[in-house]
Parts: sequence; structure tokens; C-alpha cells
Amino acid sequence: MEQSLVTLLLVAATVFISYKGFKNPRLMERYCFDVDKVLAQKEYLRVISSGFLHTGWLHLVFNMIVLLGFGTMLEPMIGGIKVLLIYFLSMIGGELLALLVHKSHSDYTSVGASGAVNGIVYATIALFPNMPFGFFFLPLSLPAWVFGLGYVLFSIYGIKARWGNAAHTSHLGGAIVGLLIAVALYPETAASNYLPILLIALPTIAFIVFVLYKPESLLLDSFSKKQKHYSIDQEYNYRKAQERAGIDSILEKIHRKGLKSLTKREKEALEEYSRANK
Repeated sequence: MEQSLVTLLLVAATVFISYKGFKNPRLMERYCFDVDKVLAQKEYLRVISSGFLHTGWLHLVFNMIVLLGFGTMLEPMIGGIKVLLIYFLSMIGGELLALLVHKSHSDYTSVGASGAVNGIVYATIALFPNMPFGFFFLPLSLPAWVFGLGYVLFSIYGIKARWGNAAHTSHLGGAIVGLLIAVALYPETAASNYLPILLIALPTIAFIVFVLYKPESLLLDSFSKKQKHYSIDQEYNYRKAQERAGIDSILEKIHRKGLKSLTKREKEALEEYSRANK
């Protein structure tokens, strides 16, 4: 385990901070990825801090299991510094793609380490594309690059259809960044593994270029209006909107009746909201 110290520290830090976020919604509010806060208010720290927060135990545990599985395999082979490089650049890459796709949706927010974790997964796939990839308890395994290609296509479809229970933009962005960093760090892999790398990279890059030139094709203006089965991020957005509506109600009460009309609970809610948004 000493050879996987960085991976273990990333897991420990993410679990600790996520747990703090579970107990303190204000922490989630202050450090989640928020398109409006990043673009308009230049709160760039959110691009990183959001990767250490999760919406619930299932979300957290799944990401950490995947990170442990791939990180403890990859780190002894390439070293902790390179794992950190892949992890954080993939985290940033995932959120940058989310900004690109959702730049016109000021209320879009997200949390989770999925982009960074996908970067580790796809870096491993780039270096070892033919390793067997199993599906948890199913007696089935495929070459890793087949899974990688399938997941990329699934993520592209998920973005286009606004379908599923995940932030597909962050997943896809993190995956392609992790893949490309692994190739940059080990260019010899491009010669020996060029076919699976191209099969994964080309549809991802083509999709990103397509979004740049024809963003209207995604029809994302109906992002929060037509979806019936809400993703983790959409549920978080809903809770955030509800919280803001409550604050607006308190402010309206102050306007009509004065500050003294507030109950103790309303005053505490206003103070907490003020501290979280300083």
C-alpha cells in the first residue's frame, strides 16, 4: 500500500470533505461547481473544490471504489506525482467541458470526483488497453479499450439526451484529458496502442468540436424543464433553488414588516446564507 500512498490520501481527503459537506449544506453551497459563480464572479476555486464534495454516500462510495481500484494499480507503475497530475488536470478538464456545454445555464451546479476518477481510469486504459475489464459481480470481462469506447459513446448520448443519473459532461471531459495526458507522458504508447487510443479519442474530440460550432444542436435550453428523471446534479440544483426561494421570502418579509418581524429561525437562516455567500 505504500506504493499507492497518493491514491489513499486522495480517497481519505475526499471522504473527509464530502462527509463535512453532508453535515453542512452551506459548505456544499460555497464550494460546489456553479456556472454563474465561476463565469460571472470568477470563483475558479470551485473547479477544484467541487471534486471533493458529493451529494450522498452512494455517489461517494462508487467513485472511491473506482479510484481505489485503478489508482492502486496505476500509481506503483507511474508514481504518485503523475497520478496527482492526471487526477487534478482531469478534474479541471471535466469542469471545463461542463462550462462549455452549460455556459448559458447560470443555475447549473455539480459536485463529485467523477471527472478526476475517469481521468485515472482512461489513463490506465491508454497504457494498458487490452487488460481485462470486469463488471463487478458479473462473470464477464472485456478488453479495457472496449469498455472505454462504450462509456465514451454512452456519455455523449447522455449529454445529448439529458439522460441518466450522472454529470456526463464532467465524466467525458475527465476521460479525454486523462487519456491524452497518459499519451503525453508516455508517447511510446501512441505507437503501440494507437488504434484503441484513436477509437476512444476521436469520437470525444469530434463531439467537443461539434459542441463548439453547433451548440444549439444539444437543445440544452430545456435542460431543467422537460426532464422527468432527475440526475444527481439536477436534484442538487432543485434544492439550491428552493433554498434561494426561502431567502427571497425572508427578504420580502423584512421589506414589508421590518427586521424585527423575523423569527429566530429566519434570522439564523439569513445569517448562515450571508456567511456562505461572502
